Amino acid sequence: MPLAFFLVLATLLFSLGVYGVLARSNAVLVLLSIELMLNAVNINLVAFSAYFNEGGVAGQVFALFIIAVAAAEVGIGLAIVILIFRNRQTARVEDMSMLKW
Repeated sequence: MPLAFFLVLATLLFSLGVYGVLARSNAVLVLLSIELMLNAVNINLVAFSAYFNEGGVAGQVFALFIIAVAAAEVGIGLAIVILIFRNRQTARVEDMSMLKW
């Protein structure tokens, strides 16, 4: 398959992720949108690695590292959202102003 197919798919996923981060008010959906953006980056890394470096695994290694970082981000992010939900009874991003004066 041509490289352009993977780039278009990654662009669409990244665009959906950016829209989700900017337009959503629920914190869980914002975290899901960030995951979409990270998966778009992973698609780009693997596609460029396969296209430019025959037999190399550098793109795959970076993609696995990003997957590990994303898993940690989801775990910490969901823990923070649950704690804020227990205190404020809402998961809306606009209502999370606990650190403001």
